[in-house]
Amino acid sequence: MQAALFARAELENGLQRALRNNEFLLYYQPQMDDNNHVTGAEALLRWCLPNGELRLPKDFIHTAEETDLIVEIGMWVLKTACRQLAIWQRQPDTAHLTLSVNVSARQFVEPDLVAMTEAILRQTGADPRGLKFELTESLVVTDFAHTAQQMKALRKLGISFSLDDFGTGYSSLVCLRNLPIDQLKIDHSFMRGVLTDRNDAAIVRSIIALSGSLGLQVIAEGVETLGQRQFLSDAGCFAYQGYLYEQAITEEHFSRFARSAH
Repeated sequence: MQAALFARAELENGLQRALRNNEFLLYYQPQMDDNNHVTGAEALLRWCLPNGELRLPKDFIHTAEETDLIVEIGMWVLKTACRQLAIWQRQPDTAHLTLSVNVSARQFVEPDLVAMTEAILRQTGADPRGLKFELTESLVVTDFAHTAQQMKALRKLGISFSLDDFGTGYSSLVCLRNLPIDQLKIDHSFMRGVLTDRNDAAIVRSIIALSGSLGLQVIAEGVETLGQRQFLSDAGCFAYQGYLYEQAITEEHFSRFARSAH
């Protein structure tokens, strides 16, 4: 127990230092259409320690959420992503791109989230029509009334919404019907077995069909092979994200969408 408490305190202190010293980075994972054109990207958070080690969110996000540091980290992510989005929007060949940002449940319940988001958009000059907030299913169902209110206020700014990790949580069709959701995101856990597991394949096909019937966009994350991509295309999903595309695009293209930005 003592060792666990010490490790927790050390991690918390490290996160506070990371905010002070600008040790966080954003990587931009490209999102592609069926013609292999880049349509946007998802901003992925990384923590670069002073010794050069790169840590993934799974190593520190839970502690950040428990200590409320997630709110400050989330605002840093949003501001940094909006700066990058504004840069893309000033260039003719990237002006059409969208940028997805993950928003935590703790961050989303902040009473001044809408005002802070509006201020960041104003400061960075980013057009909110290119910005997409990714929300988890658990966030959507935790406090439906407040979530709906926040989403509608953010929608008025021009921001769109993607329901992340769809199929792994507890959202209902009532949520999809009554919330201003634009896109469903098929979770990568289903993609791993989509070619070998009949249940995973059936779930993916059902999500794609549901999206179409509700008039929602659908995108699959965790696409790693051409076989997975072909399965999705045959099922009616024409937007993809994953390791397959990070390898397929050119180094020049990759540097634009997958390198870190400060």
